[in-house]
Amino acid sequence: MQELMFQIRKGLMLLIVMLPFLLLKPVFCQQPSYPFKSFTEFRSGVDQIAKIADVVEREKQISSLWGKLKSDNQIPYRIGDSVAFLYRGTAKKVSWSGDFSGWRPGQPEYTGVRCGLSDIWIAVHKFPTDARLDYKIVADDNWILDPDNPYHQMSGMGQNSELHMPGWKFPDETELSQDVIRGSLSENSLIKSEKLGYSINYKVYTPYNYAKSESLPVVYVTDGHEYADDEKGAMITILDNLIYAGEMKPVIAIFIDPREPGNEKNNRRMQEYVCNQKFADFVGDELIPLIDHTYKTHACPDDRVILGTSLGGMNSAWFGAVRLKDFHLLGINSPAFNKQVIEKFGGLDWFPLRVYMTTGVINDTQKQALEMKVILEKNKVEFVYKEVNEGHSWGNWRAQLADMMRWFFPM
Repeated sequence: MQELMFQIRKGLMLLIVMLPFLLLKPVFCQQPSYPFKSFTEFRSGVDQIAKIADVVEREKQISSLWGKLKSDNQIPYRIGDSVAFLYRGTAKKVSWSGDFSGWRPGQPEYTGVRCGLSDIWIAVHKFPTDARLDYKIVADDNWILDPDNPYHQMSGMGQNSELHMPGWKFPDETELSQDVIRGSLSENSLIKSEKLGYSINYKVYTPYNYAKSESLPVVYVTDGHEYADDEKGAMITILDNLIYAGEMKPVIAIFIDPREPGNEKNNRRMQEYVCNQKFADFVGDELIPLIDHTYKTHACPDDRVILGTSLGGMNSAWFGAVRLKDFHLLGINSPAFNKQVIEKFGGLDWFPLRVYMTTGVINDTQKQALEMKVILEKNKVEFVYKEVNEGHSWGNWRAQLADMMRWFFPM
């Protein structure tokens, strides 16, 4: 009995001696489980790790979580309609700028907050569940691609990072399907325009089996160099897929390049596409006759589309007003309509037109498109009007082309 009491007293004395050291030992929080079940759980998990006092343990847990998010393509982190823009690095200030901010940096709602003691920056927002948006990170005034987001979209100004909300669906028609027999795209052809007083480059797409074809519809495409680019409009791939699959009639497409031949830095779209009668007359009086003479076209305005985006979309409506004898089909993406084209188009007495018009609703051209929609409804024009939860971007426009082509040229 005495021996037992001695051992108990010895154990208590050892505990008393060791207690201060036990209290000083850092207590590490358990790493939150991943995947998270809710956005609230995600925020709580990140904040929990970011508060760990021990530097080594904090970095270990952050790196583990970051690696899991990155491997699951969850940077930015999205659940439902909530998104957390994330950046990890040393900086004095971090913000996110893109379609959602009108590309204005430093907007308060998209300015990052540093999480606890970590090097993680976060900005939280809500978007429609099917939104797709271009953006860049602005770290200490440096505009960079999101280094941990693999999704990119080419714009007229280069690559942007791409936010996909959970309900967004990839436009499969923009990637070449297996075993598709492709059509052909010509090299540049040069036409000297008397109407414009200068020369213009264009390329011609002809569908597979063109040699056996007769009397094909024609799509005239402004900003043709970008619509034809697989990283931007991907229109060649889309036409190849749909025509080979029998989802649309075979067509010829004319890709008109607004850049000065031999000096591509001089892009003349700002002059050509803004209610320019000379450009409309060039297409109608010079280019169309040449194409109809050279290729197997159906030389009829009911089988002829003028297609464009932004200012090119405004140009399409202008052609409908001033070259009605040439074009009865208008393809319009995110139209930058001005007052002149709205008034000119609205003043027409006769509308033998079919119009397919799309716009984004996040800092895009919804207001102008709705004005034109009222005119189309009032004049009983056959049309499709489509709004999408996107911005003013090739990622938006390329995804609309397949349905547009199916509607204009059903089998």
